[in-house]
Amino acid sequence: MSRVAVIQYPGSNCDLDALEILQKVEKTKAELIWHKDLKGDNYDAYVLPGGFSYGDYLRAGAIAATSPSLKVVREAVDENKPVLGICNGLQILVEAEMLPGAVLRNSGLRFVCAWTRLRVETTRTPFTTLAQKGQTLRIPIAHNEGRYYLDSNEIRDLERNEQIVMRYVNEENEPTEDANPNGSIDNIAGICNEKGNVMGLMPHPERASLRVLSPDGQDDGRIIFDSMMKTLNAAGA
Repeated sequence: MSRVAVIQYPGSNCDLDALEILQKVEKTKAELIWHKDLKGDNYDAYVLPGGFSYGDYLRAGAIAATSPSLKVVREAVDENKPVLGICNGLQILVEAEMLPGAVLRNSGLRFVCAWTRLRVETTRTPFTTLAQKGQTLRIPIAHNEGRYYLDSNEIRDLERNEQIVMRYVNEENEPTEDANPNGSIDNIAGICNEKGNVMGLMPHPERASLRVLSPDGQDDGRIIFDSMMKTLNAAGA
């Protein structure tokens, strides 16, 4: 059975949510690991959950990005293992320069908590293999610093390398300004590294993996975890 580590930092608050989905929905061996206790790459995949690590002091994710646990995560990435960063997890991965760009304060300068529509832009990651390109997912956000930013030349590189994984879209599945909840450049909601095994997204799939939690009775977020487990099973992990 695959082993998945959910890394807990001071201020993590979505760690138990991710753990429950992995244990009770995906039926895998998932463990909550305090970041200082992660001493070696002993897991098949890693999840960096949402929250406010170290109270978002300095910048969201900036202090957690200096944790020795990131050394272990880097080793896992080099071994082509899946690494998923959710909300604060994305912020940490960006601050650690394991994903490109920056995550800035929302354009409206307010905390935003809302259900969003996401368009899947690529299925080449371990987290989107069961999705279809162009598929729309309903997944909620909850953040104050979720505005993804990268300069225009680098955005073109992301596009060319299929590193833009998800975009915020409207009911017509178009990435419009009105559909953008935080001012992210090019409506970007999720990205991956060049190899594709590291993905970070601002929306919370763990909050949309049980139908009872969704206002329309859907469990769209589950496809991300289902995809990860399919990848691990295919690899014999």
